[in-house]
Amino acid sequence: MSAAIVTGSSSGIGWSTAVELAGRGFAVILTYSSNEAGAKQAVDLIERNGGKATALHLDVGRSDTFPAFRAEVTEVLRGWGTDTFEVLVNNAGFAETALFPDMGEELFDRLYRVLLKGPFFLTQTLLPLLADGGVVINTTSSSTEQAEPGYSGYASMKGALVVLTRYLAKELSPRGIRVNSVSPGATRTRLGGDAFEKYPEVIPALAANTALGRVGEPDDVAVAIAALAGPDGRWITAQNVEVSGGFGL
Repeated sequence: MSAAIVTGSSSGIGWSTAVELAGRGFAVILTYSSNEAGAKQAVDLIERNGGKATALHLDVGRSDTFPAFRAEVTEVLRGWGTDTFEVLVNNAGFAETALFPDMGEELFDRLYRVLLKGPFFLTQTLLPLLADGGVVINTTSSSTEQAEPGYSGYASMKGALVVLTRYLAKELSPRGIRVNSVSPGATRTRLGGDAFEKYPEVIPALAANTALGRVGEPDDVAVAIAALAGPDGRWITAQNVEVSGGFGL
């Protein structure tokens, strides 16, 4: 049995990724911060379809909690009859915008803790449980390439995560571990405080700025992540794969 951990999987891309990986035979550990109900809905769906899943609480902005989280993961894996897992998807995050002159240190530090420090030290903490030949996938953002006012802090952290992806791919390659990142464009998720629900008027403009003529759906990104995680991605590492439908072309 192969196992995967997907952080931030109570909604959106993480939710869809967990379900997609389960459909491909992985037992999945989902994590949530505040939306426990959403994570449990994903677990229920996976189990109804004959898969294995469980949901654990995790605040990726609190690296001091990571050792306790690893202990929980160890217990779950042993209950599934294994000591290791094969796939880690660092997906948890949040988006909050501020123009550069208005960016305060409090928001900057929160973006740093959740979007960069969190994936860095969570991966480090879980590394002893990650099987040789395993896979790490980091969710980044097309905002690292498509500059929009207000995203300087957010995109800086996501850009650093792209750099980290390449370094991890190099340093973990002796164990056969592949590390890639996936860069979504405008995608219909709860990011930004349910921005698509609150401001549906922005959707036509985003669709018009996307070569394939619509905004992305979480499933569009999930299948790309699952492909990189599986045997089809066996010769791909150190790459940042944009999954945006041609946003900004």
